Amino acid sequence: MTILDLVLLLLLITLALAVVFSKDLLAATMIFSVYSLVMAIIFTRLQSPDVALTEATVGAGITTMLFIVTIIKTTRREDDKQD
Repeated sequence: MTILDLVLLLLLITLALAVVFSKDLLAATMIFSVYSLVMAIIFTRLQSPDVALTEATVGAGITTMLFIVTIIKTTRREDDKQD
């Protein structure tokens, strides 16, 4: 395992934690997109370009686009205050 592999692994863990603890949905979607791109890089380093291409296309591309469209089409409701 090289230093680059360790850096990618630590970046992956950091991105996963950032997605979980993010309060903003759009920011979490963007971080998840970067997470998918890092996974594609890891798959490329593991000599599996077909899986890397699929991860980059579906994970970083289509899924991110669907999440963003869903966030845009939904409205945010304020919690009703109960007196």
